[in-house]
Amino acid sequence: MGRRYDVAAYIWPAYTGDEPRTRIFWPEGMGEWQTVRDAAPKFPGHEWPRRPLWGYVNEADPYVMEMEINAAADHGVNVFIYDWYWYDRRPFLENCLNDGFLRAKNRGRMKFYLMWANHNVNNTWDIRNSDDPRNLIWDGAVDRAEFERIGRRLIAKYFCLDAYYRIDGRPVFEIYDIQNLTRGLGGVQAVKEAFSWFREEAVRAGLPGLHLQLTLWGEDTLNLSGVDTTAAGTPAELAKELGFDSLTHYQFVHFTNVNRDYREIAADARREWERIEAEYPMPYFPHVSVGWDANPRYRSLRPEIVKNNTPEAFAEALQMAKDFLDAHPERPPLVTINSWNEWTETSYLQPDDRFGYGCLQAVKRIFAPEDGE
Repeated sequence: MGRRYDVAAYIWPAYTGDEPRTRIFWPEGMGEWQTVRDAAPKFPGHEWPRRPLWGYVNEADPYVMEMEINAAADHGVNVFIYDWYWYDRRPFLENCLNDGFLRAKNRGRMKFYLMWANHNVNNTWDIRNSDDPRNLIWDGAVDRAEFERIGRRLIAKYFCLDAYYRIDGRPVFEIYDIQNLTRGLGGVQAVKEAFSWFREEAVRAGLPGLHLQLTLWGEDTLNLSGVDTTAAGTPAELAKELGFDSLTHYQFVHFTNVNRDYREIAADARREWERIEAEYPMPYFPHVSVGWDANPRYRSLRPEIVKNNTPEAFAEALQMAKDFLDAHPERPPLVTINSWNEWTETSYLQPDDRFGYGCLQAVKRIFAPEDGE
């Protein structure tokens, strides 16, 4: 048997009806499936609407998640990265993980970890108002007291679980918006002190520490001049100073122009990986996005649309990521994929009425070929 890879797909946990605050954005009570169901083409030839082959399922239902876990694991996806939210001093959209994945009888087939999606929330999720994003609904920044409250809860509720994904025994925790974190805590030194406390708190709970992962957004990821005037040095130096253990991406759209052919975008991604390797002192885990088209969320046309992102082109990008991992055998073989179910951004592995199981089969062909097709 060949090398085993950790293929981790992000999960957008909004396809449930059990979280009352989802009705702020999707009043029918089926989560963002409401937007998917109602999506209409913006121009002749637009590849929307699309329909999920599994239907508009409730992913906070453990029976649904048992089906999805089997589909993922059977095709080589063995880690879910849950987008995790905390607003108004409480979690948001956590029921998808708590009631769905963690209650699924076959959850032992996969691991999971969390990406703290600590961005601000405006009208983007609500198509009725999404063309005017100026309204701030929730601020994603937290102060030190709230950070400690969050940290203790994460350690006790998730990090100690056997199902939680670890590197060198340490639970992996990804942070999406370093600018927001720094703004809330009060500067670079404050982030360093908070991270130090977080690691020590994990050790006090019986863990060997934490593996903190930074979500990169291109060269401006660590441009903190607006929140900390003492911050200096290159982004790589600042990432090291803050104490991050590794890096990855969430979406191709975060660092390159996606309004073009998928193969051109993938070539840009490979160049970005090489730049990161040359500049940053900590490991980078390669990222592959399925595509991008956020038009289902908006009334007006959003022209940034990935072209020709067929399962065959996607498989080529996955092969590129596999080659990158194989060139670094000293590192954990982790690749991140956007995503399991970002339907309204048109970047998902779940089967649809356009390519069927094509994207999942691409993952299996590249990362789990010994299991057959």
